[in-house]
Amino acid sequence: MWLADQWRDFSLMDAGHGMKLEQWGPYLLSRPEPQAMWAPQSPAAWEAAHAVYHRSHAGGGQWEYKEPLPDQWEITYANKLRFIVRPTGFKHTGLFPEQAANWNFIYDNCVRMRAEERTPKVLNLFAYTGGATLAARAAGADTTHVDSVKQVVTWARENMEQSGLEGVRWIVEDALKFVQREVRRGNRYNGIILDPPAYGRGANGEKWILEDNIGEMLECCARLLEPRGAFLVLNLYSMGLSATLASTAVRQAFGTPFEEQFGELCFDDRAGKRLPLGTYCRFVR
Repeated sequence: MWLADQWRDFSLMDAGHGMKLEQWGPYLLSRPEPQAMWAPQSPAAWEAAHAVYHRSHAGGGQWEYKEPLPDQWEITYANKLRFIVRPTGFKHTGLFPEQAANWNFIYDNCVRMRAEERTPKVLNLFAYTGGATLAARAAGADTTHVDSVKQVVTWARENMEQSGLEGVRWIVEDALKFVQREVRRGNRYNGIILDPPAYGRGANGEKWILEDNIGEMLECCARLLEPRGAFLVLNLYSMGLSATLASTAVRQAFGTPFEEQFGELCFDDRAGKRLPLGTYCRFVR
């Protein structure tokens, strides 16, 4: 099992006053983080940041580069998965390292199915740049990656190629429309991964509002997931949505799982302060 929780070149250095200071390979980035409500441990360390993202009162924001940075660079997880990092105009870098805990779960369950001499079919919805997709594919899963933004699907394909993998099925489409069609076709999956945003737009302008649409999405996924030995991962970033809420919504759609995990995805900084970065619900049935 190679996919341990092992970031070789990423770490959370410090957090506080609504910001986080992170090491991304050779570069130190300072970005907004509303959950960091305490004071930073080492204020002097922040002076070494290569780039700082400043929010605008009008919405959005921009990077202030203390020194020139390349347009992109690469970081590695567990000596296997390689990801291209690009600072974007929305403060993100194209990667959420705390998701490694979900990747481990996905990888381990796909390996379990392979040991049972079956090839798992895995569906990754709202799949972004493909961390979960690569975890499933690295474990030998037949993997379908769905996202409505063509540019991030291209980015995910680049990550796949950098990781020495191939064979992912790429779909640029609204996730809810895709699962509705899969239900009509009678298709089934051994694993489903959902990482829905609070708000979003589909490939043809379809509107996604988490509170309005998550119920129908989970009901469709319940019809797509195999009844035995399958897994689900639901990740939520929206502040104010608890892990208990995620578990309750999942149980309503799928019934009581055989094995369930739910909680917060967190990173500890160098001083041991634990920063929550999302909630999750995972199960195997």
